Amino acid sequence: MKQKSSLILLIAAMAVMLWGLPGTGHAKQPEEAEIGRLGSSSKRPVLRLSLREAMQAAVNQNPTIQLFKERVTQAQEQADTELGKLLPTFSGRMSGARRRFFFGSFGGRPQVSRPLDFYEARAFLSQNIFSLSLLQKWQAAKIGIEVADLDAKTTMQDTMATVGLVYLETLRNRAAVKAREADVKLNIELLRLARERKAAGMATALDVTRARVQLENARQQLLVARNDYGRAKLNLIRAIGLPFTVDVELTDRMTLIELPPLTVDKALAIAKANRPELKAQARRERLAAMTLRSVTSERLPSLTGSGDVGLIGNQIPDALITDNVQVLLSIPIFDGGQREARISESRSLVRQEAIRTRDIEYQITLEVRDALLTLESARQQVTVAKEGLRLALEELDIARQRFAVGVATNIEVTNAQTSVAQARDNLIEALFNFNASRINLARAQGRLEDL
Repeated sequence: MKQKSSLILLIAAMAVMLWGLPGTGHAKQPEEAEIGRLGSSSKRPVLRLSLREAMQAAVNQNPTIQLFKERVTQAQEQADTELGKLLPTFSGRMSGARRRFFFGSFGGRPQVSRPLDFYEARAFLSQNIFSLSLLQKWQAAKIGIEVADLDAKTTMQDTMATVGLVYLETLRNRAAVKAREADVKLNIELLRLARERKAAGMATALDVTRARVQLENARQQLLVARNDYGRAKLNLIRAIGLPFTVDVELTDRMTLIELPPLTVDKALAIAKANRPELKAQARRERLAAMTLRSVTSERLPSLTGSGDVGLIGNQIPDALITDNVQVLLSIPIFDGGQREARISESRSLVRQEAIRTRDIEYQITLEVRDALLTLESARQQVTVAKEGLRLALEELDIARQRFAVGVATNIEVTNAQTSVAQARDNLIEALFNFNASRINLARAQGRLEDL
């Protein structure tokens, strides 16, 4: 019985020793077990978002867009104010007073009357019969509503484009995390290989140390990538206008999409037909011209009618009805040159808006051409980056085989690892540039909703 117990203990000890040797069993190495602890778990509610959903959420939540919507409301109220100047105005007044009247002459003894009570209730009505200037100001205010609405659409497009780019930036950081995790796993495998070769007498302690150094560098880069990914998600939450109490999970990924061919002339035609900035600038030109006409029309006569009716008396039951009706023709003659100065100022504003229109057209042309050029270049970069990654992985596989059979040191493997990491980064960057160019082109054409 005693010999049997000793045999069991000996077998158990040998199993523990074999289990702890590199390359034996399925237990995780300390380095591999630590990978799972590098990430951070979040207990916040998770919101799953696609690129389209993120941009649409920004339209509803972003404070900048809400501010411009309020400006549209303000422009509508300003138009109602100008309309009110063309409509009748009605008011009423009631009063009661006690007065003494002066009766005496300045040559004799001054005399005043006894106190007399006066009661009066009147209603007043006035109507602008003709004023071309006021009518044109109202028309200009209505154009101002259109300008404010198009400015809100411009801000919406800018915000959607910004959110789209931040979304892609977050995808890029997520891809970088996955790439760094792959680097860590690869370095763990290479460290295991170095230990096995050292145990077999085919490698030195320097090979193992070099592999550990590479692993630690990969871990460091993984920590940095995860931190960048967390910051990118915070920036996305801020860009959309969501509360920071939620976490976001991105459902889209960066891929290469085949796009239909698009010429520069066709792209520019689409942009000129859809860009809200160009439409808003055209309305601004009309607004400036209408403002100039309204100021010029102040030279013309205007006609106003007014009237009032009411009761007046020293006793309320004995009050009598009185009324008054009048028509006023106002002819402007000279106001010290103020009107002419405002006319000159308005003419200058018309010229300024024309200059801004040309500048916006130039800017739109630049944005469209730049987006098309960058899109084509990014498409080619993706193709080259995919081929580069394929070759880098092939180089790494050859270097591992050479190291495993002992015809090379792990310096070749380390160099191949560096090439693979760089190739992964190149592919991530190329895919980001391609998809960012798609967003920029859609924004340049005013078609983000169709992205």
